[in-house]
Amino acid sequence: MTRPPLLIPRPEGLYCPGGDFFIDPTRPVARALITHGHSDHARPGHGAVMATAQTLDIMAIRYGEDFTRSRQVPEGPTRIGEVTVSFHTAGHVLGSAQIAVEGQGTRIVVSGDYARVPTPTCAPFEPVPCDIFVTEATFALPVFRHPPPQAEIARLLASVTAYPDRAHLIGAYALGKAQRLIAAIRAAGWDAPIHIHGALQRLCDYHVAQGIDLGDLRPATEGRKADFAGSIVIAPPSAFAATWAQRFPDPVIAFASGWMQVRARARQRGVELPLVISDHIDWPNLTATITELDPAEVWITHGREDALLRWCELTRRQARPLHLVGYEDEAE
Repeated sequence: MTRPPLLIPRPEGLYCPGGDFFIDPTRPVARALITHGHSDHARPGHGAVMATAQTLDIMAIRYGEDFTRSRQVPEGPTRIGEVTVSFHTAGHVLGSAQIAVEGQGTRIVVSGDYARVPTPTCAPFEPVPCDIFVTEATFALPVFRHPPPQAEIARLLASVTAYPDRAHLIGAYALGKAQRLIAAIRAAGWDAPIHIHGALQRLCDYHVAQGIDLGDLRPATEGRKADFAGSIVIAPPSAFAATWAQRFPDPVIAFASGWMQVRARARQRGVELPLVISDHIDWPNLTATITELDPAEVWITHGREDALLRWCELTRRQARPLHLVGYEDEAE
């Protein structure tokens, strides 16, 4: 009797028949293993959820304590049915993990979203030897070569110095990107208060509770318009489309994203100061990671598949696209 594959792409997401669970399913299922807390990977409504303690906390913050009927934190390698699963740090956001599934003499590592650039806001990526590596392809084009974050922060602080009468409003996603940005600004020597939109408050407070120093953070609603001259304000990108942004003096609109390398995207968003800061892996680090792991096969998901498929072909690596749907490109 032929055994089913270890993992199978299904409309709900990647399914493991031997353990009867899904990884990052896009619709409610009986049992879900979750790589991280971004809403395109971590959805509410599952019967049971296994994830890192920090990811479970983040899901509770975002969806309420009753986001699932049952939750479990893996304590080392865990047996589920006919397979063994283990969680390994991914370097993406706080609590993010790669999920290794072992069975039938094969190990598949589902990386979720991941990054190789160090940050104090989450644990670094752990290379895990495997037979099959499932990788994201958000920035899987040779044009995407992210500059050092320190260089982008230097551009930001130079702009703040050059325009002391203006507020600098930076769009950053609430989980991961905002905290990564704040930590980078602090590392560059900015000790003044950083003002944050209310939508960021609970997740920033959680990072601080986890021992991550974000410095003096203040609500962006405190003070008069003139008081924000020369200040840095961080908010979710959606806030800039509302009248909320009008309460700041002649704001410089900035946006922190890997997509800011594409000038057309910056223009479409009305971004005056694009900051190429990403919590996803860029092309050089993506190909270097695959070379380092040297898996027998590469599975490619949620992103640009063609260039990476071609690179794998040129480097004589087996590769296939999974065509999973429901994931966003560096978004929530």
